[in-house]
Amino acid sequence: MGDSAGESKLAGQFFDAAIGLLQQVRDGDSAEIARAGAAIAEAVADGNRLFAFGAGHSSLAAQDVVYRAGGLALMNLLVVPGVVGVDVMPATLGSALERVDGLAGAVLDSSPAKAGDVLIIISLSGRNALPVEMAMNARALGLTVIGVTSVAYATETKSRHVSGTYLKDHCDIVLDSRIAVGDAELTHEGIEAPFAPASTVVTSALMQATLAAAAEDLVRRGIEPPLLRSGNVDGGHEWNGRVMTEYGDRIFYRH
Repeated sequence: MGDSAGESKLAGQFFDAAIGLLQQVRDGDSAEIARAGAAIAEAVADGNRLFAFGAGHSSLAAQDVVYRAGGLALMNLLVVPGVVGVDVMPATLGSALERVDGLAGAVLDSSPAKAGDVLIIISLSGRNALPVEMAMNARALGLTVIGVTSVAYATETKSRHVSGTYLKDHCDIVLDSRIAVGDAELTHEGIEAPFAPASTVVTSALMQATLAAAAEDLVRRGIEPPLLRSGNVDGGHEWNGRVMTEYGDRIFYRH
């Protein structure tokens, strides 16, 4: 029950928890965010490509930076069939596929990703075979790998990859979301399970902050960031058409 009609105590507690986590990543990850932004800017400047990958709910933050107003037009979603969202039936199949050995290598081998490109891999736990192998294979191909994960899982859970390692162990840059194991910020008397996950809020913020840092770095290099405008504002479609034409060889979600 809330303290008064129309007010929820638990809702307020969730906002407080999310704000606290955002402050932690803003302060604690600032140097790594800058490094990640510089790596993305360098790839753009050198004519290379950008990819983002996440499985399950971690895919939400990856999708959030692909083909959207205010985002970099060059960011492409690296899709692994069956693990992108809850549209797969049964939903539990997506979780099972994250543990399949060899799937990441097959996906990368059939993707347009190549040496010099940047791949952002989002995995809250970083313990399943799919994100671990994705990072290992990507680095072997010569990609720069940015991992977005909760480092806490590496000390409080057991890896599900045969190597015993985690996503964080195979990245050039690691952004720590600082989400507690279990991804649930609240507990309450009368509710047996913890609830109110904040990983999507925090991870999406990390992604947007990183792309903001990339835009800043591109300007410093004298390069206009290839950003998309909203199609719901006057001139937006025309602007986006020009950007997509100029960078068409590095945009794969149109084909």
